[in-house]
Amino acid sequence: MSAANLLDFDLDGLAAFCEQLGEKRFRATQLFRWIHQKGASDFDQMSDLAKSLRGKLQGIATLKPLPIISEHVSADGTIKWLFDVGGGNAVESVYIPEADRATLCISSQAGCAVGCRFCSTGHQGFSRNLTTGEIIAQLWYAEHSLRKRLGQTERVISNVVMMGMGEPLQNYSAVMPALRMMLDDHGYGLSRRRVTVSTSGVVPMIERLKNDCPVALAVSLHAPNDLLRDELVPINRKYPIDELLSACSDYLTAAPRDFITFEYCMLDGVNDTDEHAHQLIDLVRGRISCKFNLIPFNPFPASGLHRSDNARVQAFARILADAGLITTVRKTRGDDIDAACGQLAGEVQDRTNAKGRMTRQPIVVTLIPGAAGRGTPPSN
Repeated sequence: MSAANLLDFDLDGLAAFCEQLGEKRFRATQLFRWIHQKGASDFDQMSDLAKSLRGKLQGIATLKPLPIISEHVSADGTIKWLFDVGGGNAVESVYIPEADRATLCISSQAGCAVGCRFCSTGHQGFSRNLTTGEIIAQLWYAEHSLRKRLGQTERVISNVVMMGMGEPLQNYSAVMPALRMMLDDHGYGLSRRRVTVSTSGVVPMIERLKNDCPVALAVSLHAPNDLLRDELVPINRKYPIDELLSACSDYLTAAPRDFITFEYCMLDGVNDTDEHAHQLIDLVRGRISCKFNLIPFNPFPASGLHRSDNARVQAFARILADAGLITTVRKTRGDDIDAACGQLAGEVQDRTNAKGRMTRQPIVVTLIPGAAGRGTPPSN
């Protein structure tokens, strides 16, 4: 029987584990603090933990961090780590320091099965879900290695975004305990407003997240009508925009913020025209409180897509802003180390034949002025 990885347990899970050893909950709380607040990886380091408990843990429990394959540091201070998750798979995490915050972008799957056209991870295909321990190990390593590097004892990472490799809501059972660890005052002590789950639109799981652990929600929208979104974000064929917006509106009743963030990757000639912007306005105005985050596309050869030029992005943003919608343009970070949005690729032993399925000609879209709803189908 293999030793239990204590990174897999949120506080309730760790308390249950300790109860099986005949230990009370306060011992689990002590152990939890040593692991997550202090970054201890050796039971002998846990000086105020009863020797009897340390003895029990030897051989039946371990704290298993992820091996580091590589680390790349950008000129702008962004750091990208490649973590080995075994079986020929590796995932990436990115640390993004800013003046008022320090954000860690973490992965939830080895690859991704959603297959968005503009995402490098999606083109690599899907291997498997990460365990809770593999998800939280990314934060554990980043937080405690950065403290040593920066000579700090206080918390370094202020925000966590689940925007790395994978669709978090398709790995719900492992993501949920990880979120609880991030929020736990005995763990990383992050507020719900500072933990963001990004989803491509898995509608039933948005409802579950609202009930179980409502954190900030970001939705990869990327198109103003179903026919275009069917092409760019294939999960839309199962959960179309109307269902998605209804789920988002309902989520706001429990969300820590009073808006949903809609992410919108700007693709030259595909989804970036004035008409697309007006369709977005018609789509959300009077229906949902939201913010648009326009993302400059980070090109890669297999996509067949191109980045909208800066003037087009700014013009698109002005149309949304003039209609009263809060709109930002994401500043690209870590371009020189391939750490920007949509560039995380890692290493994936694909079980889905993504390369064969996603090899196709660039999308060319013609819109009828004033079109709404399902719009005009793209011609491939």
